[in-house]
Amino acid sequence: MSDRSPSEIAREAFKQLSIKRLAPTPENYQALYHEVAGTLAPAHFPFDKLRQIATALPAKNPGQQKQCGLLESAISQRSWVGVQNALVGYAGFGMVGSSAASDSGFGVLGSSASQGNPALTPEFMEQIARLIEHTLPALGTDDPRFLEQAHELLAYLRSVDSELPRAKTMLANFTHRLSFTSEDQAEIKTTLLQLLHLVFTNIADLCIDDQWLKGQIDALMLASTPPLSLRRLDDVQRRLVDVIAKQADAKSRAFEAQMQMRQLLAAFVDRLSLMGESSGIYQTKIEECARQIEQATSIEELGPVLQNALSATRSMAHDNQLSRDQLQAMREKTTQAEAEISKLHLELDRVSAQARHDPLTGALNRRGLDEAIQREISNAERKGTPLCLALLDIDNFKKLNDDMGHAGGDAALTHLAHVTRESLRPQDTLARFGGEEFVIVLPDTLLEAGVNALTRLQRELTKNFFLRENHKVLITFSAGVAQLASQESGMDCVKRADQAMYLAKRTGKNRVLAG
Repeated sequence: MSDRSPSEIAREAFKQLSIKRLAPTPENYQALYHEVAGTLAPAHFPFDKLRQIATALPAKNPGQQKQCGLLESAISQRSWVGVQNALVGYAGFGMVGSSAASDSGFGVLGSSASQGNPALTPEFMEQIARLIEHTLPALGTDDPRFLEQAHELLAYLRSVDSELPRAKTMLANFTHRLSFTSEDQAEIKTTLLQLLHLVFTNIADLCIDDQWLKGQIDALMLASTPPLSLRRLDDVQRRLVDVIAKQADAKSRAFEAQMQMRQLLAAFVDRLSLMGESSGIYQTKIEECARQIEQATSIEELGPVLQNALSATRSMAHDNQLSRDQLQAMREKTTQAEAEISKLHLELDRVSAQARHDPLTGALNRRGLDEAIQREISNAERKGTPLCLALLDIDNFKKLNDDMGHAGGDAALTHLAHVTRESLRPQDTLARFGGEEFVIVLPDTLLEAGVNALTRLQRELTKNFFLRENHKVLITFSAGVAQLASQESGMDCVKRADQAMYLAKRTGKNRVLAG
């Protein structure tokens, strides 16, 4: 290694260029510089030649397009590893029906099947085709090229002369495009939810003096917050029916605007109801399946992946914003109709009392509870799953009311309902049965699990104190849980839970007993 300074080495390198009569190119100068310095010259990177190769490569499918982009990036970074990975990936997306594949035993479907591989049968390919057909409805019809690619793949899988290497390549290309389509659908769902929440907020702004409607809007916002399910969407739709019914009575002088709002909300609900459960989980599964399919080297590795994806797809199958000027116009119409609306208050209060939700706690009322129990009983009978009903009663509620007043008692009921909803599963239902009593509907739950769920709720109440005038107040309850018996009515099951609750009261309170 030379101990001369870089400037001395540079002057000597220029001197050697003159002595050796070499062209003053960057490459010659670099070689002489390292020769004078006694260091190793870095390996030459053929930037221009690789650029020419990258430009000449055809990109016939999305996979090749992606790999060409990766190759351009690797060349710009002068990364040999990146160039190698991009070229290997590109080759993987272009091997269709090669003779090497046939020689290695992955040729015609029939010949492989005749060698004793039961996976390479027309029935197996039909299973893959059904998987794709079950996936398509969840992804919409906004991408014609995606649909065309899917139909081409379906036709090839069901043809008598299909070859495994080409089928694998077509599947890899399809799943690659599928990942983009599923991302688009997830973004559409998120945007629709944001628009729906904006509509809810606008309705609340128009009715700032209506506490019942404000409570319903808050419940709607909660019910339409991910993760979504068909059960929660059904709840959104039921709550919207209540809101729209009262709005129709209160806004008799703004009928045209009311109808436009109803149509907008109905359009959003119809769109959301087609999406099923949270596509985030589904998208993750599909992307994982795509990754595993691309990495598969044999049909045996494809079998479990496709079976998992088919199972997830089947399970999924079963189970413009208003402007401020428009809002101001609707608010003005509301003001003009105030005189007529005031005459309707008594009737509206009667209608509100008949709604499905308790105005204080936001939980279902008796009418809503009856509907929820009947719905869950029908689901349990159809699916053959257990159903539990729990009845809880706040301990010493009269003393709590005497100490804090009725306003404090109402706040305590609201606190209990809030903590309960936070602790329950999305499929569980909370209803105010009367006074300080609440009923919880627990679908797909055995008796022991139902008791454990109420016990966990008791622990949550000890961790989430009720604050009143900066004082912590511990709220406890006694509860009974009963599992619905065969041919038993919902109210009979509630009565058994009620009996167990009274027994819990008599034996010390703040406990949960099975009925």
